Amino acid sequence: MKKRPVTLSYILFYILFLPDSWRILMGIIFSGVLSSLIFTPEIDFSGRVVISIMMAFIGYSATGVPARWITGMFKKLILGDKRPK
Repeated sequence: MKKRPVTLSYILFYILFLPDSWRILMGIIFSGVLSSLIFTPEIDFSGRVVISIMMAFIGYSATGVPARWITGMFKKLILGDKRPK
């Protein structure tokens, strides 16, 4: 099998079909939404950073199944019958 050249479209499709990229995105969204609900005025900057990172990791670990579902749907939509089993 020949090596494929690394192009921008190859990288974008790889990111689109990788469940971890969706988990990272959903973890960041999870952190952005829920961290603002947790913050109180007495939490300083370092506390906000720690809480935001912690919420992003919780969001990453909680979104494994939805990320696999999204990836599967994109593979089915884009690749159709040519997708690997």
